[in-house]
Amino acid sequence: MRLLRGRASDPETDQRRTREMVSDAADTDEPALRVWTPHRQVVFGRRDRRTDGYERARELALQRDFAVREREVGGRAVAYTGTTVAFALAEPVDDHRRGIGARYDRALDALQSALVDCGAAVERGEPPNSFCPGSHSLQIDDGKVAGVAQRVRQDVAVVAGVVVVTDAAAIADVLDSVYDALDVPFDPASVGSLTASTDGETTPERVVDAVARAFGAESER
Repeated sequence: MRLLRGRASDPETDQRRTREMVSDAADTDEPALRVWTPHRQVVFGRRDRRTDGYERARELALQRDFAVREREVGGRAVAYTGTTVAFALAEPVDDHRRGIGARYDRALDALQSALVDCGAAVERGEPPNSFCPGSHSLQIDDGKVAGVAQRVRQDVAVVAGVVVVTDAAAIADVLDSVYDALDVPFDPASVGSLTASTDGETTPERVVDAVARAFGAESER
């Protein structure tokens, strides 16, 4: 499996790097995994773009010094602070109509294993009114710390996710205003973090390494 680490010089180039990885995986028929800490930004989903309050939500994110991007995978807006870990796994597929559930299960199992290895007592599920709500999430006590989404093309499936390592307060603050503009229920207290449950010992770098190992990609090439 090909492994990519690190972020590009700016959010636009960084997003393009992930798209290129996905295209390469489809062309070479070789799975690829990217694990990194994206730039400080709010990334909106397709459902957000169809909402009347979308432009206002973008303005509010920019006012808080978050860059604004759009994505193809996943549902509602997600915030990154520069310490938030993201991953994207691109797997070639023969039949895009099959395997969706199995890919979700494998990814969530691997992610949970990685975070447990980092000392976090994560469990499946999420509290009510969480950011980017979905059925494939991980939580610590009453705080959501990770979520997984999936997009399937004819030739490749992309399973992507986010892990809140620290900066829960900053994420809660920007998403509180963004979700209010989008008219999406959101409880700022539902945002958790790994450092809150590991006495600050968990670093983004440690999480990146653990996620790469859990998905079976131990070396970059």
